[in-house]
Amino acid sequence: MKTCIACGMPMTKASDFALEDENKDYCIYCARPDGSMQSYPEKLEGTTEFLIRTQGLDEKAAREVAIRTLEKLPAWKDTNIN
Repeated sequence: MKTCIACGMPMTKASDFALEDENKDYCIYCARPDGSMQSYPEKLEGTTEFLIRTQGLDEKAAREVAIRTLEKLPAWKDTNIN
C-alpha cells in the first residue's frame, strides 16, 4: 500500500491513484484532470475547504490545520507558503 505524498491518503486500489496509474505517488484527489499533481496553493485551498465541510471549522482555523497537516507530507516538506 502506498500513501499519497500530497495528502496522506492510503492508496489501496488502482482507482485511488491519479489516472489509475499505480506508479504515481499521489491520489486522485491531489491530481488535476490531466493527471499532473496540484500545486501547493491548490492543495491548501482544497484541504481548507474539505476541513470546513467535514469538520465544521471556520476558514481561519481550517487553513491553520491544513497548513500544519500539509507541511508534514513529503510533497510539501520544503514549502514555505503560508
